Amino acid sequence: MEEQVAELDTILARIRARAAALRGLGYRVRFELTDLDESILLDATGGQVTVEPGEGEAATVLRLSSADMEKLIQGRLSPMLAFSTGRLRVEGSKGVALKLASLLDED
Repeated sequence: MEEQVAELDTILARIRARAAALRGLGYRVRFELTDLDESILLDATGGQVTVEPGEGEAATVLRLSSADMEKLIQGRLSPMLAFSTGRLRVEGSKGVALKLASLLDED
């Protein structure tokens, strides 16, 4: 079964739709979409959440495919399962990644 490639605009829209839930994160997280060779920077440091394509300094960098990113946002893939099976790689603060996972699980 071939993985469906998610469009960058679709992923950005889905993350922005979850912005209220992510407001309590308090950190910057960069998602590197390995199959699209694109990055998304989520900045939750100023009480507001911004989600933009592009590079930037971040406390944590998460590397995964666009399809897995979409599944994570939609709650169809557990962040812990993705990490333990190698579908999600974490660089930087593991604590920030865990906090992000818990915020995504609240819904």
